[in-house]
Amino acid sequence: MSKALQRVQGWAKALKRQVMVLWFACRHPATPWLPKLVAIAIVAYALSPIDLIPDFIPILGYLDDVILLPLGIWLVIRLLPPLVLGHRRQQAADWERSQSPRPVSKSAAIVIMLIWLSLVGGIWALVARD
Repeated sequence: MSKALQRVQGWAKALKRQVMVLWFACRHPATPWLPKLVAIAIVAYALSPIDLIPDFIPILGYLDDVILLPLGIWLVIRLLPPLVLGHRRQQAADWERSQSPRPVSKSAAIVIMLIWLSLVGGIWALVARD
């Protein structure tokens, strides 16, 4: 396996672990409301089976996975109290060792589908008006 591929796989594994840190943090009672709210949005999007920007769209399809998702994770981690962050990192490491299945956010998938339907409906309304 090439070193570049190993680096990408390591980065993807770390990203998955960070999403789980946020998953556990947004359920922790000591997490303040602002990081909890941002974490819920990031986790819902990350665990959604549907992307807001589909991966088949050139360049933009991977923009959310490569830039937006890591930036959101970074923001929440910066906002979390160190004690909460440390405990949730340990919880995420334990989850990773147990090889439990990753949760799926069906509600985020529904929201994303509604956004796409709204966009399609709006474009159709603009086109049909002319």
